[in-house]
Amino acid sequence: MARVPRCALADGRCFHLFARGVDHLAIFRDREDRLEFLTLLAQVVEREAWCCHAFCLMDTHVHLVVEARLGQISKGMQRLLGTYARRFNDRHSRVGHLFGDRYGARLVDGETYLGDAVAYVLGNPVRAGLVPSVADWPWAGSRVSRLEPTP
Repeated sequence: MARVPRCALADGRCFHLFARGVDHLAIFRDREDRLEFLTLLAQVVEREAWCCHAFCLMDTHVHLVVEARLGQISKGMQRLLGTYARRFNDRHSRVGHLFGDRYGARLVDGETYLGDAVAYVLGNPVRAGLVPSVADWPWAGSRVSRLEPTP
């Protein structure tokens, strides 16, 4: 099935964004990589006027729930992923693509779905068996009070 063109997504809404390492490559090797990504994320949130509802940094991928205009999403993700990839490659003496394919974007439609999207993003480390509860993963955060995914 073909992917949905970006122009078909609603503008000025919430999106579940995600990006994966090429060939399941770890895009975060250590604490320093994760802190670098979070620093860049904070800069993009400020620069592009994003409202970041949630984030989760896994080893091989990253999830975000962001509210912004589509143009701000596009510019912000280009800056975030491009800058991070260059710095990661420099730091780890590697060349080539860090992220596989383009980043994914799914429209988050409605308040109920926003809570579900945030719970899904925060629940990634639990579903992967890395931690017993959402609160135990240090590389995720949310502006929304509901942390545990619904059964």
